[in-house]
Formats: sequence, C-alpha cells, structure tokens
Amino acid sequence: MKYRVEITSIGPLAGDLLEAGDMVIFEQCEMEALAEVCFMHTKGELRELVAVGDRFSIGENIYTVAAVGEEAQHTLATLGHCTLKFVDNHEVELPGQINLKGDSVPSPKIGDIITIE
Repeated sequence: MKYRVEITSIGPLAGDLLEAGDMVIFEQCEMEALAEVCFMHTKGELRELVAVGDRFSIGENIYTVAAVGEEAQHTLATLGHCTLKFVDNHEVELPGQINLKGDSVPSPKIGDIITIE
C-alpha cells in the first residue's frame, strides 16, 4: 500500500468539477475558494512514489494510473493534494495532476477510502 486516506468532507462545488472529469483532493485547505471544489481527506503518508500502472481506488471504483505530473508526488506527500483527471491519456495538463484510466467517473462520498497500490 503506497497511500491510504478516507474522505472526510466534500466541498459544495466539488461535484460540478467532478462532472467535468476532475477530482481535487486535499488533506487541509485553508483557502475557502479552493476548499469549495475539494474532496477533503484524513492525513496520509505517501510511502512510495506513484507510478504509471499503479492501482488507484476511490471507494468501490478501481483505476489504473495513466500519467503522473511532475509536481504530483510532492504535493500529495506534503499537502495530501493533487488533481485526479479521469482520462486515459499519458499527457498531463497540470504539474500536480494524476491521470486515471477506468470505466467511469466515481461518485465519492464521505467515508470512502482512497488507496494507491
């Protein structure tokens, strides 16, 4: 297990961003405007670097890591933050982005577990 956290709160606009195929996760976000679009979670420890091909789960949904932005490792390890993009694409648009390949966009809820293996 490389990473494991539990969703503790969901910003009021997080679902809108998710409908567009993006999920922003954050451990603690003091910026109110950003917190509105985030899925907040418990403190986690990134035990190993995230790599293409890793298994990434959000609740019952399972994905494969398709690409990892150059800053995603650092922001995930230090802030519990990254942008998850649900697209089978090896090119990231943002340095803190992780692309996930799967069958559908998830419908995360409070209490869901996020893991990387």
